[in-house]
Amino acid sequence: MVFWLVLGCGTICRQVTEQLSAGDGGRLLVITDDDGVVETLRDESVPARSADPADPESIATVETPDVVFVAGDRTDVNRATLEAARDRFPDTSIVAYLGGNATAADIDRFDALADHIVDPSAAMADRVLERTTNPAAETAIELRERLSAIDGRLAVVTHDNPDPDAIASAVAMVDIAESVGVEADACYFGDISHQENRAMVNLLELDLRNVGREHSLENYSAIALVDHSRPGVNDQLPEDSHVDIVIDHHPPRGPVPGEFVDLRQGVGATSTVLTEYVDRFGLAFDSATATALLFGIRVDTNDFTREVSPADFRAASLLWPHVDTSILRQIEQPSLEGETLETIARAIKNRVQRDSVAVASVGRIGDRDALPQAADELLSMEGVETTLVFGFNDEMVYLSARSRTADVDLGETLRDAYDRIGSAGGHADMAGAQLEIGILGSADDEEEVESIVSVVEEVITNRFFEAIETQPGTPVGAYTQTSQWLFTQRGEQDESESA
Repeated sequence: MVFWLVLGCGTICRQVTEQLSAGDGGRLLVITDDDGVVETLRDESVPARSADPADPESIATVETPDVVFVAGDRTDVNRATLEAARDRFPDTSIVAYLGGNATAADIDRFDALADHIVDPSAAMADRVLERTTNPAAETAIELRERLSAIDGRLAVVTHDNPDPDAIASAVAMVDIAESVGVEADACYFGDISHQENRAMVNLLELDLRNVGREHSLENYSAIALVDHSRPGVNDQLPEDSHVDIVIDHHPPRGPVPGEFVDLRQGVGATSTVLTEYVDRFGLAFDSATATALLFGIRVDTNDFTREVSPADFRAASLLWPHVDTSILRQIEQPSLEGETLETIARAIKNRVQRDSVAVASVGRIGDRDALPQAADELLSMEGVETTLVFGFNDEMVYLSARSRTADVDLGETLRDAYDRIGSAGGHADMAGAQLEIGILGSADDEEEVESIVSVVEEVITNRFFEAIETQPGTPVGAYTQTSQWLFTQRGEQDESESA
């Protein structure tokens, strides 16, 4: 248990004591000659004593602390207090506030006696420079300029069937846009069907707009993409859509359009980038947005164990004081629905395993978000290090993959295996894909449908095993006429549209 002794209590002292008294497992004693401050601290249940902190007698009977903080406002008083404290506690770590009118002699004396010096002028200069001259500050200025140039409403579009990182990023982007007077909506295509994701949206009362192919975004003057970077790729926007803003952390597989583009491949979540922007814009963190952003970071970094960076930890530290922890616990512990349990059971039963790689088709599904949970369950089985689970919904096949080996990059593996017949992407240890089977729509009876599904299952399974056996980035095998035909027969589209 750390014992803090605070000597003197000026402006900086109050901020420090508030944080120290709110911490867990530490002890605190403040000694100051300001009776009003002593009374206020005692009212706040902070141990305080009225005495002259520069008088050696005031600390003569105090037990040896772990840390002494000299925290008055005046340099001369702090210097005398520092001298008394060092004499009384020769081996204790001392942090000393320099004050605002230090001479060269004062600075030399502080250097000789204190372990750490808080210099207000240097701290202010460092803060100003840090917020105005580094690359992160420059991108925040550019984003503000781009937003300010928008005349009308902004659509902040996530990828299809958004995950927590995409949802949180969109909500935060709306907050940022509205802070500069731009009206905005967080928009998504598809469904939010995963139990955790639905719980996140409902419990935090996040304002999202569900759009579909039949809905037009013509009423919006500008478009921002978050957690993905290309229109028409994992969203239902036209590929030639004009994009004003792109903020993402995934590596792109092609040219990224946008008037303002911020791709941070070195961070673990897009929520980390949006947290930084909220801070850079000087906005107060709304509790719901902060909770969503932290959950988005935790999910995408697998609780700070996957592709995590120092920026993710910094973002979490910024968010934590504003997070509603009771709601966060409810989001993280949703009940599993019966359909999800059935999907997991079918994945276990239908799995095909080669060495440490397991692939399973779960057949028809109503909830595509059961797939990643099934992939996680397969990954927990003995001898399994990489999994792929896929299922059918209408004319679409949805795939979810997981891995815990450093020898596999699932994002690249799925892109190499399925990009020519659908869309795929993700991280090294977590990825997904979706493929359209137009031929299913023209099947006449159930027997014909099952026959087509059986062939598709074989194609998907074999392509994944083959992709695992090749190096990332190497084209997978022969793109057979059978697989090309299965995945491009759409009555309403010509060959060029389906390629």
